[in-house]
Amino acid sequence: MKTHAQAVVIGGGVIGCSILYHLTKLGWTDVVLLERDELTSGSTWHAAANIHGLHDSANISRLQHYTMTLYNALEEETGQSCGVFQPGSLYLAQTEAREHQLKLQAAKAKLYNMNFSEISRDKAEELHPLVNFDGIRCIMWEPDGGNVDPSGVTNAYAVGARQRGAEIYRFTPVIGTTQKPDGTWTVETPKGNIETEWVINASGLWGREVAALAGIELPLQPTEHQYFVTETIAEIDAMDRRLPSVADRDGEYYLRQEGKGLLIGAYEQDMKFWAENGTPLDFAHDLFADDLDRIMDNVMRAMDRVPVAAEAGIKRVINGPMIWSPDSNVILGPVPELKNYFVCGGIIPGFSQSAGMGLMVAQWLTTGEMEYDMFPWDIARFGLWANDKNFVKAKVQDQYAHRFAIHYPNEERAAGRPLRTRPVYDLQKEMGAVFGLNYGWEHPQWFAGQKGAKDTNGFTRQNWWGPVGDECRMLRDRAGIIDISNFAKYRCKGPGAADWLNAVFANNMPKSIGRSCLTPLIGVRGGIAGDATVTRVAEDEFWIVSSGMAERYHKRFFDSVPLPEGTTFESHTEAMCGFNVAGPKSRELLQRLTNASLATEDFPFMRSQQIELAGVKCLALRVSFTGDLGWELHCATEDQKRLYEALLEAGKELGAGPVGARALMSMRVEKGYGSWSREYSPEYYPHEVGLDMLCKMDKAFLNKAAAEKALAKPTRENLVLIHIDEEAVNASNADATGGEPIFRNGKGIGRVTSGTYGYTVGMSLALGYVRTGEAAPGDEVEVMVLGRPHKARILHEPPFDPKGEKLRA
Repeated sequence: MKTHAQAVVIGGGVIGCSILYHLTKLGWTDVVLLERDELTSGSTWHAAANIHGLHDSANISRLQHYTMTLYNALEEETGQSCGVFQPGSLYLAQTEAREHQLKLQAAKAKLYNMNFSEISRDKAEELHPLVNFDGIRCIMWEPDGGNVDPSGVTNAYAVGARQRGAEIYRFTPVIGTTQKPDGTWTVETPKGNIETEWVINASGLWGREVAALAGIELPLQPTEHQYFVTETIAEIDAMDRRLPSVADRDGEYYLRQEGKGLLIGAYEQDMKFWAENGTPLDFAHDLFADDLDRIMDNVMRAMDRVPVAAEAGIKRVINGPMIWSPDSNVILGPVPELKNYFVCGGIIPGFSQSAGMGLMVAQWLTTGEMEYDMFPWDIARFGLWANDKNFVKAKVQDQYAHRFAIHYPNEERAAGRPLRTRPVYDLQKEMGAVFGLNYGWEHPQWFAGQKGAKDTNGFTRQNWWGPVGDECRMLRDRAGIIDISNFAKYRCKGPGAADWLNAVFANNMPKSIGRSCLTPLIGVRGGIAGDATVTRVAEDEFWIVSSGMAERYHKRFFDSVPLPEGTTFESHTEAMCGFNVAGPKSRELLQRLTNASLATEDFPFMRSQQIELAGVKCLALRVSFTGDLGWELHCATEDQKRLYEALLEAGKELGAGPVGARALMSMRVEKGYGSWSREYSPEYYPHEVGLDMLCKMDKAFLNKAAAEKALAKPTRENLVLIHIDEEAVNASNADATGGEPIFRNGKGIGRVTSGTYGYTVGMSLALGYVRTGEAAPGDEVEVMVLGRPHKARILHEPPFDPKGEKLRA
């Protein structure tokens, strides 16, 4: 066995073998895979192995499409059969909401040149004569859908990797992973040790156990999952072709041909956890006892849809384990707290995503970053708070039982919550706050005015649409108080603070005490990895505010630049809370609580001061994400409730009150402000986003060379603000929410990143990207709201305060 390797992949399932294959494809040939048993042991061997291309996330759709199209090429390359069957897939909508979802996916497919489109019932009956299409509102057809052979695919990846020099050791369990002082690893096995630069944990059901060897805890939980295969069905046996699979997600089952019978599987409400305290080390190609009664409600719906299934006997039942993350997406990426330890676990649709996942891991390892923004998969989306076992179980139970439920825009699922709350949580709850989850924290989305109110969910305007408009108008006309405690907050202090921050961020750090600046954080490929407001609060001390959901993600960038001796950089997100008080009467509101002068000449825009408000010490920043006159106020967490009560009381006479995150979303889009993970991401270059002026190329900063290379190229696409025709949105009773394709003259030219109604400008608005040269301000375009074309026009300037006069008042 080798004693040294550039990377060691732990786990010989489909994902581990795909990672190994893609590493060799991108040039890393000195790589090893270790498997404790036989390849495919665990979850891979018994998977139903269905493949499909479309997903609500455009980037995940791209990777699933790549996966589907790779399998045939993989067969040709390796000579190993992948058992590919692609008779197509039929997607059925029983409800209006599912129809909206499928039509939006069809619009995305057209934008990304994927094959997914609506067909008639007659055509569907021709494709699958055994399906009863009664009650179906809409049918989509994906010609490339189907299934593969789990063992064939896994072994094809393994053969392809070996052909390029990789080595695979079966029956070689990993019993230890120890990091050395230089950051490299020793991987221990009973057959000897391997020294390696990178450890990749792709251990599937044993992901938790392998992680624990390195002192890591992962928020994963296995469950049981069942499907069965029928005996031969005469009508199928008589056919000279293979039938397409059926995706009837409103029926909460999946169904496809297997041999001359049918395979039917379900994600039942009465789900069952497995291995809550650890996956048994002697488990391999094992199954659980059949328990078909648990899934019989789902099966009966499948039999109603395909009546011949009711007459068939059962040939075999598969009841095997799967391992889930709290949101059912993969947990992928370098562990931010360790050097050179990569995780890829919690994969559910493994055979739809295996190639895309392997490619993304290989890109990250070989280049330092993926070509796509894959934050929905990034391990950093979960903080260490997510390892709470009750939270994980509650979330996994909810995800399993609602596997085929629609994930609506702005939907906030209640399972496992609340997990992390601030001192004002109970007060906000009494005031009728409806909460969202942001990096584990509860924060108000909107205020219903009565305790116990909940969101309704859908693609159209929901119960919160009117109250959010009231909050926006209150703030724009008078003042509003927004809880921004979920923003990430850091303090950098010491003699090297300014030098270190200048070495990290692209903009010049403020030179004078009390001044603030906006600055991008540049990614490995030259894109926007983040943005921050940096304030110099003392000669050797700075206050940094950035995206709360990206705190663990940004840790990788911050840790990559060594701190000078005597200088510290610490998170204060838990220790400090914050409010944004904004609106034309915000100065009057705050002045009632402080002796400090808030007049423009004493406290101008983009300045800061340490002040007291109602006896609470605050760092006050003259900045507002709403685009209004306003201040951010940061105080100690223990003082949050006292400050909030004082702000609310002072606001009463002025007609001011609490404002939630959805109103903030509306107002920032009215102003044309971008937001991290929507408009700002590593995929977009600074001049495409409009942040190039904040990249100071006369100094050194993190990934400057990549930024220079990016800025030397013409923009590929440009961020624009779009006004969607009122008649169209009123007819559909829906606004853009993000992800909708943008077309012009029938050609796909871009996509929406943020969409909302601009209540105080009376316009349905969307921020998004359009390809360079395809459209310009003033041009008419079509935005595919609900998957249908809505007339729209690209604006020349933001409709709210385009010159920034209110902001600087």
